[in-house]
Amino acid sequence: MNKLGHEVLAAVLQVRSRSPGQLSLEVLLWQRAREPQVGRWSLPGGQLQADEDIERSVRRQLAEKVDVRQLSHVEQLATFSAPDRVPGPRVIATAFLGLVASDNDPELPDDTQWHRVDALPRTAFDHEAIILRARDRLRSKLSYTNLGFALAPPTFTISELRELYSAALGHRVSATNLQRVLSRRGQLTTTGETASPGPTGGRPAALFRFTCRDIRVTDPVAVLRPPSGRR
Repeated sequence: MNKLGHEVLAAVLQVRSRSPGQLSLEVLLWQRAREPQVGRWSLPGGQLQADEDIERSVRRQLAEKVDVRQLSHVEQLATFSAPDRVPGPRVIATAFLGLVASDNDPELPDDTQWHRVDALPRTAFDHEAIILRARDRLRSKLSYTNLGFALAPPTFTISELRELYSAALGHRVSATNLQRVLSRRGQLTTTGETASPGPTGGRPAALFRFTCRDIRVTDPVAVLRPPSGRR
């Protein structure tokens, strides 16, 4: 009887800025240095050890391989078990979704980079499918939970929060509607402080924070949907 392997993989997502005012949802990938599929980009992870559970394993491997220790949120995503998902002996993968807040810029090894989810390089095995599953999970949960806290810095203006949500959801979000929805659900509170004026001056914007920084279901009805006709 063939031995069954079990690996854990992490789709770590972050909204990042490539240029001023241009935010995008990105995923952390490392480039394979040997076969199989040398040169392709892979999700961080590795084999589950006999003395650890899967969440401990994924956190250990992220810390060891890509120096991402400050995940703002992590949750189990799905199990991928197609018999031919990797060459050679069969390996089942338990995948996780991890989020990094936008104000965190982890130090990465030379073989590891952030890549835009909507412009992925050539990935190894079934990792593209895992990345897209993670993106869809994030988008779904932004509609009915307070998961935006895991993308945002500790304090932010409503305009800044709107840009984070828009990048993650893949469509433009109204700042007024976003503030109304999150405030009605009790997710936002003012700090009593204002942001520094921008280069053009103007009235300083109020700073907000999330009232809770662990995951909560706030409304089972999804309201932050893309405009009609878009998916």
